[in-house]
Amino acid sequence: MKVRRNAFGSIALAGALSLAAGAAMADIVQYKVVDGEAILASLTGQAGDAANGKKVFLNRKKGNCLACHVVTSLSDQPFHGNVGPPLDGIASRMSEGEMRLRLVNPKVVNEASIMPAFYRTEGFERVLKDFQGKSILSAQEVEDVLAYLQTMKE
Repeated sequence: MKVRRNAFGSIALAGALSLAAGAAMADIVQYKVVDGEAILASLTGQAGDAANGKKVFLNRKKGNCLACHVVTSLSDQPFHGNVGPPLDGIASRMSEGEMRLRLVNPKVVNEASIMPAFYRTEGFERVLKDFQGKSILSAQEVEDVLAYLQTMKE
C-alpha cells in the first residue's frame, strides 16, 4: 500500500506526535456540550492564565497554533499558517464556550475539520503506543489557551 502525504497529513501527524505532555485518559475531566456548539463550564473550575496560554499557543510541541492560524499581533513569530481561519478578533466572533469546544474537540462542530482535538484521548486511528490514551493538552492548558484567545478582541 502506497502512503501519500500532504500538508494536512503532516500537520495532523505533528499534532498527534505532540501528545506526550497532555493528560492521560484517566485524567480527562467530564464536560457537557450544549446544543452541539459550546462547552460552557471551565474544565478546571477556575479561570485560565492568559500569559501561560500564550506560551502554550506558541509552543511547537504543545498548541502549535501558528502552524495553521495567522495572528497579526504575533507578526514577530515565524511561520504563520493559512490552513485555519485568522484568529485576529476571535473573542469578538465566538463565545468562550464555543472556543472551548473547538479546542477540546473541533469535530463536534465540523466533522471534516483537520484541527486536532487538543483534549481528547479516544477515537483515533493508528496512534503510537507511547501516545495512546493521552491528550495533547491538559485541562488547565486548554483553559490557559482559552484565556489567551479571550484577549483577541476587535
